[in-house]
Amino acid sequence: MTHSSITVLGAGSWGTALSLILAKKGHEVKLWMRNQEQYEEMNRQRENTKYLPGTQLHENIKLYVDIEKAVKGTDVVLLTISSQAVRGVLKNIRSIITREQIIVNAAKGLEANTLLRISQVVEEELGSHPFAVLSGPSHAEEVSKDIPTTVVVAAYERSVAECIQDLFMSSYFRVYTNPDVIGVELGGALKNVIAFGAGISDGLGYGDNAKAALMTRGIREIARLGSAMGGKLETFAGLTGIGDLIVTCTSMHSRNRRAGILTGQGKSLEETLSEIGMVVEGIKTTKAAFELAKQYQIEMPITEEIYSILYKDIPPRVAVSNLMSRDRTHEIEDIVDAEKINW
Repeated sequence: MTHSSITVLGAGSWGTALSLILAKKGHEVKLWMRNQEQYEEMNRQRENTKYLPGTQLHENIKLYVDIEKAVKGTDVVLLTISSQAVRGVLKNIRSIITREQIIVNAAKGLEANTLLRISQVVEEELGSHPFAVLSGPSHAEEVSKDIPTTVVVAAYERSVAECIQDLFMSSYFRVYTNPDVIGVELGGALKNVIAFGAGISDGLGYGDNAKAALMTRGIREIARLGSAMGGKLETFAGLTGIGDLIVTCTSMHSRNRRAGILTGQGKSLEETLSEIGMVVEGIKTTKAAFELAKQYQIEMPITEEIYSILYKDIPPRVAVSNLMSRDRTHEIEDIVDAEKINW
């Protein structure tokens, strides 16, 4: 793909950062937002002062509030809105979008009420449609400054994955391909749950030991549920599993970690969301993951305790005590899900 036309639906920090990557490569970018006030300010300032301050919009980025005008005639439609908003937006463009346009999802979450992955939501609303998912350790704040970043694009069709790989690939934004759509989607969504937990640990004043344990056991929970749902174990050992988990558990750019810190410090959910001021995907994904674990009969103790903190008002220190006092078990047996070790 040489120079293409791309619709980016969602002008938050991630949508803006991805628009910048594409615009710098010479592509025509149509960045859509639903908020008229934000549209007028961004047009006037040529900067996303609310979500990505300090970064000028490239001249190849054109702004839209009319979704029909934004979607018509482009080669790719990139979803960077929140996971819970995807279905509503797809309903709005169902009569406009064509089979020639590739849908690329860059949101990291699960639909809360249905427990569906975004690719499944796309299929329900648009039928069989060319689709890819873009995920990996990639904070918008760093991507917008051309700091080296690596991500993964997954698609059921290799040609679609390689098309999107070529679209985004640059000297500072490296893109790998992967056929495991399920694993890439679940890794990107479920790591937000563990990152929220890592933030709680920080908010409680715990140290590196606790966070290392949380991350290590957390990726096991992600892999356990992800493989039960059809993802490949090796995907969770890659950029969209361990890689994304590391970056969201350790960086202050991570909304999920920051929200967890505030929760660990004793703030209510309402106070936390008000202070963050942006969507925290991990909160609703925690509920979805908890329900999926029950559905697939998968043991996910960290996820269960984070769910208890968020939805049952269990104090964080009580949740930590619950985790630490669980029945003793082997580590290796649990990791490989192999036969019982005969010592």
